[in-house]
Amino acid sequence: MLNKKEARQRRARKTRAKIAEQKTVRLAINRTNQHIYAQVISACGSKVLVSASTLEADVRKVVGNGGNAAAAAAVGKRIAEKAKSAGIVALAFDRSGHKYHGRIKALAEAAREHGLQF
Repeated sequence: MLNKKEARQRRARKTRAKIAEQKTVRLAINRTNQHIYAQVISACGSKVLVSASTLEADVRKVVGNGGNAAAAAAVGKRIAEKAKSAGIVALAFDRSGHKYHGRIKALAEAAREHGLQF
């Protein structure tokens, strides 16, 4: 029987394998209790093209604490702006095995609203 962490890592592995098959740029999410991080990673998987998180000064000014849906939405907006300025519009969403609700959903919806397609 898998514990919670192992089950999440198994789901993440399956998702990443599928994205690697597609050979597309991916938006990878990392979530902790206090912060949320987003990275746009190249199709070969070896290079971070752009990143955003609740640790950035611009995001902290707007939302303060990073452990809520409002902060996640701010990170989604920021990552979309940075990706578009780098010429990236279409990508795959890698939620790292987390359920699509709460902060993960808020980040994804904000990124979509600001021009990313996945």
